[in-house]
Amino acid sequence: MAVVVAVNEGKASIAAAVTDDLTGKVSAVDLVRAGVEALGGKGGGGRADMAQGGGPDGDKAAAAIAAVKGVLGG
Repeated sequence: MAVVVAVNEGKASIAAAVTDDLTGKVSAVDLVRAGVEALGGKGGGGRADMAQGGGPDGDKAAAAIAAVKGVLGG
């Protein structure tokens, strides 16, 4: 599993990938939606194994990663 947040000109993009053996436990869409909310965005989507989204608050990239960790129980 991997989650990446990139910031460009103040806006942030987030992408998540989940390996096939974990998609039954966690969805990349759920991870991205949690991150997007923290970034001040709405939505985000894709498939259970790969998803992406973004938001206007690039300065909240660390909060987006923390939100993803929260979904994972960490």
